[in-house]
Amino acid sequence: MLEPLTAAFTLELARRLVELRANPDLQARVDALADKANQGTLTPEEERVYKGYVEAADIIGIIQAKARRFLAT
Repeated sequence: MLEPLTAAFTLELARRLVELRANPDLQARVDALADKANQGTLTPEEERVYKGYVEAADIIGIIQAKARRFLAT
């Protein structure tokens, strides 16, 4: 599913993707939701939002792994 994206990598794009990080405000929100999840105190809405963040992070992680592989070749 991500192959068309990875086929379009350039050195600059791959480097930028590898360096991609959440901004501090977003990271703080994710960390707060993760703490609540670990404590079992998420509301249903917070759980929905947190799951969305986790899914997005998984996809970004896969793209970053592909970018690292591209840079290594």
